[in-house]
Amino acid sequence: MRRRIFAASVLGILLTAASGSCATGPQVGERVETPARADNFRLIDNTGIAQDLLRLVDVKAIVVMAQLNADPTSRAAARSLEALRNENPDVAFLMINSSLGDTREQIAAEARAQGYTIPILDDDLQFAGEQLGFKVAGEARLIEPGTLLVLYAGPVTAAGASLPAEGYLAEALAAVKAGSLPASKTVRTKGSILDFPERARGNEHPAISYAADVAPVLERKCVTCHQAGGIGPFAMDSYEAVRGFAPMIREAIRTDTMPPWHPDPKVGVFHANPDLTSDEARTLVHWVEAGARRGSGDDPLVKAAHVAADWPLGRPDLIIDIPEFKLPASGAVDYQYPIVANPLSEQRWVRAASYLPGERRGVHHILGGYLSMPKGGGQEAMQRWEASYGDFAVGGDAFVLPPDIGIELPPGGGLNFQMHYTPFGKEATDRSRLGLYFYPDNQKPKFAMRHGRIIDAFIEIPPGEELHAETAYTKFDKDALLYAFFLHTHYRGRAARVELVTNGGARTTLINLPRYDFNWQRTYTFAEPVVAPAGSKVVVTYWYDNSVRNRANPDPKVTVRNGEQSWEEMHYTSFYYRWTGETTDKPFPQTPLQPAASLIAMLDGNLNDTVENDELGGMLGPVLGPRFAEFDKDGSSGLDEREIFAAAPLLMGVMRQLAQRSPIAPQARQ
Repeated sequence: MRRRIFAASVLGILLTAASGSCATGPQVGERVETPARADNFRLIDNTGIAQDLLRLVDVKAIVVMAQLNADPTSRAAARSLEALRNENPDVAFLMINSSLGDTREQIAAEARAQGYTIPILDDDLQFAGEQLGFKVAGEARLIEPGTLLVLYAGPVTAAGASLPAEGYLAEALAAVKAGSLPASKTVRTKGSILDFPERARGNEHPAISYAADVAPVLERKCVTCHQAGGIGPFAMDSYEAVRGFAPMIREAIRTDTMPPWHPDPKVGVFHANPDLTSDEARTLVHWVEAGARRGSGDDPLVKAAHVAADWPLGRPDLIIDIPEFKLPASGAVDYQYPIVANPLSEQRWVRAASYLPGERRGVHHILGGYLSMPKGGGQEAMQRWEASYGDFAVGGDAFVLPPDIGIELPPGGGLNFQMHYTPFGKEATDRSRLGLYFYPDNQKPKFAMRHGRIIDAFIEIPPGEELHAETAYTKFDKDALLYAFFLHTHYRGRAARVELVTNGGARTTLINLPRYDFNWQRTYTFAEPVVAPAGSKVVVTYWYDNSVRNRANPDPKVTVRNGEQSWEEMHYTSFYYRWTGETTDKPFPQTPLQPAASLIAMLDGNLNDTVENDELGGMLGPVLGPRFAEFDKDGSSGLDEREIFAAAPLLMGVMRQLAQRSPIAPQARQ
């Protein structure tokens, strides 16, 4: 029967195409029609997490409803939708708010006030609502998973119908789950009209100029990667090249895949933000939907003839050759920790750093730091780093420090690197390099940048769980200014959030990544530094998707714990800051974070500076839980720094066990 549904819907698509209409949106001068197929999209919901249709591979149907704040019809339909959700756990339900008048905060407030459990997606660019053919609040689309064929379009219940008709959403849903087609595919819905201004401007879209409107946007936001020698899979070097990939460009914008910039646009302001503005996104999407016409004028992309430079910041003042490494074609590769002697005989101050991976297909990430005593190696050496010079991960770029701030590189000693390699099916040799850019000789900046890490070594992600949260933090004992954050997980990372929590309990989101992308990991630098008062905490939460909905998941049936390899997981954040009041002429003494404080920061979920018994999850519970009262000397029901230090040998034993575990056999990894 599923095949019959598919065939009938495909016939509808063919008939639509034969009549000259477009499945991706209404044509100029035509009435708004329900599309035969929904195009995928990715939108941020009222909780700050990204949602898309193609994730929903494990349900029998998808229901999407047009939602509008404070609208009686929308609220009544949403209540009916909530009831349907309770009756149909094997169906995915979403609401979409395409109103230009409802902000994300207002959408979240409406969800709280009405008690909605169904996510409301913020369609602020209106691409999803336009393509789905929504006209009024409260109307729904019943969509087949995978194919995204639209099987029903109309009201949720009879109360939202304009005319009596057989079958509304509940009946259509029951029919589809039984393997049949709905009795009525399209039923006109009555309710508050939704405003889609671009529909009214449809006659103007064919006039969008490639030369004057489109190519300049591509040069500003896309050509950095998509040029000869760049990391993009094709070069945007002519109209013909762009036209050939026009459908892909439209899809990449609708799914927020490109440009590869993942912070929530409603949270924070960042330096060197390559994301498209709303107007730029609309220009590109509507140009493609209007036929991606060439128009008149010279081709700016041909004229510019962009070619990627090895060193985008120019030739570095010092290039460090990282020892070459031979990658096998397959199998597990342990982290490498090469040490290179520092060739400098005098102190210099670094103003920028850029990593140039030799074999981009196999280099997952590079970390680099300074050791005054470059003896020993391995992970232990990283604990002795006295400075850190940026982070490179897949898709990363150069790290540039703000004016008059630098990172010291003392004379002598050595530079230690952590190299994470991922085999890609072919033997190769990596010859990566680090380029350092200095302040001029005999000149030092006024301020010194410092580097910290937030790590949770005790994460444990249950099998099949789609949105599992793990939290860790660091605490500032003096006033500080925060400049940049690098967030890192592996294949199961889904979303991330960085928050500042002050002594008084005020909580401010600094960075929200609604969708974490393992293939694009960057350092996010604030346009203006963020004040972190003494006593405040920087709290980092990662959400992990260990379900079948995660297409990158190596195995949704296993419990996943902390580990270096990509099929394991990490909760790792590095950040750059400086102490308020510290200058390079009057440096503060180095005060490393104490191990006990670090353990508390990994385990203290309620941020009260102690560890309670119910915060000992996973492998920790059976080890420390039975002896909790033994270590809780003051009977406070929470372990403070002194008490957790006494329990540290037990905890470190668990960490050693985790380091020796591999949840997936190497031959089974992807």
